[in-house]
Amino acid sequence: MTLPSPLPGQPDFSPARRTLLASFLSAYAVSLVPWAAAVPADDGARGAFAALSALLVGRPSLDQAQARRLYDALSADDPGFPAGAQALLALVNQRSIDPMQLQQLLDSEKSPLAPLPRKIAGAWFLGIVGDGERARCVAFETALNAAIVADVLSPPSYSYGAYGSWANKPV
Repeated sequence: MTLPSPLPGQPDFSPARRTLLASFLSAYAVSLVPWAAAVPADDGARGAFAALSALLVGRPSLDQAQARRLYDALSADDPGFPAGAQALLALVNQRSIDPMQLQQLLDSEKSPLAPLPRKIAGAWFLGIVGDGERARCVAFETALNAAIVADVLSPPSYSYGAYGSWANKPV
């Protein structure tokens, strides 16, 4: 189907075409709005954590109660975490860094912010905050590693065999 050429002095698009074009452009513009913008935050650092979490884990919505628990645990583990999260979000926004390239960029620049994306993603996916003896489980069945496969698998919460059966080596 070929479209007729506009006559001199007439607009290029009919009103219906303009409306359709405007709706496509509007839908595209809305898709660019950051996911975490709709998430209420108590303060700037929590808002930065929410925005970074959405960017790093690639999820448009995250559990608010779990976000509070993870943020509190990460802040308790590292008192500089709130300021670091705000600085990292400012860097991402200022330089328009693609989330898929963020860790590589921070590592190559030897940025002091380089550990933050790993901490945030690890907390969301594994539900664990801290390392070694200071590691603690903040989320288990609601951690993203369990949520992603929840339609097929469920995280074990008890031993399926007799007491101590997990200790026996396989034959």
